[in-house]
Amino acid sequence: MTRLLSGHSAWRRSQRLHRSITIVVCAIGVVVAVLVGRRLTSTSWPLEGARIELALAAGAAYLASFVFRALGWQQLFPATARPDRSRCLAACGAAAASGVVLPFRLDYVVKITTLRRLGGVTVGLEAIAVSILSLGLVDAVAMLPLAITAFATSGAIFRAPLAVVMLFCLGCIGVLTLGPKLGRLPLIGRSSRLEGICHRVGGSAARTRATFNAGGFLVACWSTRALGNTLLLWAMGVGFSPTFALVILCMAAAASILPITAGGAIVGVGATSGVLLALGVPMREAVNFSLASGLLLTSSALVAAVIGICGSLLFTTNRPRLVRAGSA
Repeated sequence: MTRLLSGHSAWRRSQRLHRSITIVVCAIGVVVAVLVGRRLTSTSWPLEGARIELALAAGAAYLASFVFRALGWQQLFPATARPDRSRCLAACGAAAASGVVLPFRLDYVVKITTLRRLGGVTVGLEAIAVSILSLGLVDAVAMLPLAITAFATSGAIFRAPLAVVMLFCLGCIGVLTLGPKLGRLPLIGRSSRLEGICHRVGGSAARTRATFNAGGFLVACWSTRALGNTLLLWAMGVGFSPTFALVILCMAAAASILPITAGGAIVGVGATSGVLLALGVPMREAVNFSLASGLLLTSSALVAAVIGICGSLLFTTNRPRLVRAGSA
């Protein structure tokens, strides 16, 4: 008994240490990004001079996008091992917040760890991995309408990268259309491991009602994210430009395809600033928008994580009572 208590105490100390390190690293990343912004724009705060009501509305839209993403991800789990919405929201928020400073898509580790640490239905690593891969496929399909709109309304300078985004989305549609039959392709059939992975992912993300529900939630996720960009551009004095917002969103999605460039506050600020500069936005406004969007996205992700963790703990605490009430 004493050994169990000491092991539990050590585990709790380790968890507190991990949380403290994560908070410190995130804070360092944000501070570095703000200092770089001050160096380039000579402003002390990214939202300096912004219309606060529009900035708050943009933050609310970003928060809503995380909620829709969590709802879409939940639909892609098997019905017998489907976590509650709060756990999915906490995992999505924690991963997005840690992605500010973690490169190489290490935010997936945070997402998986958060989902497994919270109480509720036991979910295996394989089910989580398949759901994340399926989420990527359905997510790309949901992005396609926005990518087509951005391609049609943007200038020639972004046609090539936006075409890559559209081709990637069309490829994901092909994967979803083939479903489990994807494992029969000669290139994939040579490896039993690849064939098994393709069969599980294809079967999970096949054309089912849950997949269509997930697609609807993810379309809402991308739409609210684009709305947040539009409102923030307006708040920062760039002007009301849905086209700019869509191009920024799609180019960020294109960068996330490459795991080497994804993650990190400086990389995100630089990429968004480069897109705005290419669109003709002055450097001061471009850098300030990049910093402000990163700040609002990180804050919204942290709020989503806190809401999800509190909701999951509340659900876990009241679950026995709910089960007894349902069986009565």
